[in-house]
Amino acid sequence: MSSHNDGSDNFSSTRRRILKGLAALPAAPLLSSTALFSTSAFAQAPATSAVNTTGLAVTDTEVTVGILHSVTGTMAISETGSVQAEKLAIEQINAMGGVLGRKIKFIQEDGASDWPTFAEKAKKLLVNDKVAAVMGCWTSASRKAVLPVFEQYNGMLYYPTFYEGLEQSKNVIYTGQEATQQILAGLDWVNKTKGAKSFYLIGSDYIWPRTSMKIARKHIEAHLGGKVAGEEYFPLGHTQFNSVINKIKLTKPDVIYCAVVGGSNVAFYKQLKAAGIDLNKQTLLTISVTEDEIDGIGGDNIAGAYSCMKYFQSLDNPNNKDFVAAFKKMWGEKTVIGDVTQAAYLGPWLWKMTVEKAGSFDVDKIAEASAGIEFNKAPEGYVKIHPNHHLWSKTRVGQAQLDGQFKVVFETPELIEPDPFPKGYQ
Repeated sequence: MSSHNDGSDNFSSTRRRILKGLAALPAAPLLSSTALFSTSAFAQAPATSAVNTTGLAVTDTEVTVGILHSVTGTMAISETGSVQAEKLAIEQINAMGGVLGRKIKFIQEDGASDWPTFAEKAKKLLVNDKVAAVMGCWTSASRKAVLPVFEQYNGMLYYPTFYEGLEQSKNVIYTGQEATQQILAGLDWVNKTKGAKSFYLIGSDYIWPRTSMKIARKHIEAHLGGKVAGEEYFPLGHTQFNSVINKIKLTKPDVIYCAVVGGSNVAFYKQLKAAGIDLNKQTLLTISVTEDEIDGIGGDNIAGAYSCMKYFQSLDNPNNKDFVAAFKKMWGEKTVIGDVTQAAYLGPWLWKMTVEKAGSFDVDKIAEASAGIEFNKAPEGYVKIHPNHHLWSKTRVGQAQLDGQFKVVFETPELIEPDPFPKGYQ
């Protein structure tokens, strides 16, 4: 997708400097940030011939992985944080000895908010660079574009974004939420707490929003006894939302249910405010806006809106406090951390632990060993890989504040088991 020139180009200068400098990260270990983890060095590294039987980029001292996200185009506003988080995790892992005694190197490629480019870069990383794993993608469109490549060339992708579900692959670990953990749980919350019965569905025009809204409509009509007052989709990078905003004002839904992604969010929320829609009075529930997007939207344009995620930067637990401190130390005090950023941070850690459990970098052995891997130091609190390659996680709802952060107003008491193929929603 080509870049566009609406308000999304005005997100913070700090973020813009990051976009330009992501590939130039100095290799300085974050010693203070590794205090959370064991700092003991690994024993003598096992022989490369024993842990790498399939010709991956593994030497006696190093292992190479790929980072594949959009740092240009309309999705850069969302994906920048994922790159930052993955590099932080890699630095921390290297500072404590690496993986099977080997330091992690990374090769970074830019998907450029264009799905064929994602597929091309994925093939380059797997076939030419022979990376041991890839941390990457954001949109479902990019994931769908690279999935055949990972399955054909037997690569392993750690995918960080909340998504529509209805997928499971040996070659993917899904570190974000699927539909039952986000869409259904969030709709149940807004129905129960707000008495919501009528919903206006708005999304960007590609597979994730359309499939998510299909699932949402079924849940609203069949399980909540509600109705859909309207449903509309807009191209990625779209900036003119006044027509749909006028329809919202006329239909007066109980809830605006939103899955607009990337830079389009800047225009959408600014235009909502300009049209006189007060999100402290008109309930809006988004499944796509995190702190990363608010960095561009501006807190004053979205304050009062609700977002359903599993992670918010404001979470009050020791893991998250250390994570936020380390993230800001590496990337600057003004940077923010959203749900997908945190889920991206999990990728290198889960891969490291799985490699060490398997005693091998071979993808087949990692796929087999993934189920049951637990990460007690996750910023969200705790994660565990299910046999279906998704994560057990909690659902949380946050309300956007003027400072660009979220106040957590709801949290499920227990972890929700991932179910990517929920009965009745396919």
